[in-house]
Amino acid sequence: MQRDRIDRAGDMHVFLTVIKTGNLSAAARALSLTPSAVSRIVARLEARLGVRLLLRTTRRLTPTAEGEAYAQAARRILADLEETESTIADQAAPRGRVRVSAASAHGRLVVVPLLGEFAEQHPGITVEIDLSDQVADIIGGQADLAIRFGPLPDGPLTVRRLDETGRTVVASPAYLARHGRPEVPADLARHNCLDFSFRRAEPGWPFREEGRERLLTVSGNILANNGETLVQLALQGVGITRVGNFHIEEDLAAGRLVPLLEAFNPGDREPIQAVFLGGPSMPARLRVLIDFLAARMGRRAARGQPG
Repeated sequence: MQRDRIDRAGDMHVFLTVIKTGNLSAAARALSLTPSAVSRIVARLEARLGVRLLLRTTRRLTPTAEGEAYAQAARRILADLEETESTIADQAAPRGRVRVSAASAHGRLVVVPLLGEFAEQHPGITVEIDLSDQVADIIGGQADLAIRFGPLPDGPLTVRRLDETGRTVVASPAYLARHGRPEVPADLARHNCLDFSFRRAEPGWPFREEGRERLLTVSGNILANNGETLVQLALQGVGITRVGNFHIEEDLAAGRLVPLLEAFNPGDREPIQAVFLGGPSMPARLRVLIDFLAARMGRRAARGQPG
């Protein structure tokens, strides 16, 4: 009896194959069994249930009313079993597609360089990444995961902190050679300051002087809606800008840009966060990608690389 319980899923599969093929020999070939083995399994089912499941004719086996009811239940049970096993297998070896939305510059400079390692570790997961400064609608289905900057409003989405970034005032050596180096924040009044074109939470550049933080209004002849453009302009010697550190770490290390007014830097930090639909139905493939990004981006900060 215990063996019968163990083999019930297999018996159901055999029975459904017999119904599909219509005879024992065809079912045996499909299952790589002998016709006698298939016949024994059907007979065992009928004996256990105490009813006839199949009507036998010289040409074809057809299910009885009881056999049709058993077949419907068997299909449902096997489908549930397959779904359960697939879900558990997905937890062990996640697979499928994850759509990621990231800001253009941060995605190119920070996120994309991490994806090769992730793909190597999780070959069953396909990452579809969209680099855009437009905010993706996760609830509307535009993305599974968005990487966003700064404080976020309360809502139905789950937020997980991945990293943070500071900001630095920079200029190129060529610009400083032509226009001089600002020594205190007030000196920026006579410099071409390249700033963002969109409204920010702080309408100015913050500095700390004599133990107090204050916002300094700056002006210049070019505004841009993204930090990457401001960095390009600064590299060309057009002016001075203040951008997130992840934009400029390579240029600072190579000497293409020079940090300015560091003694007055207030040390303000902006969070970088993963935004997604959480909950018990969250796919394992999404969870492992978020875990990976949190670990790798956190490691950058631990090594002292500016976010």
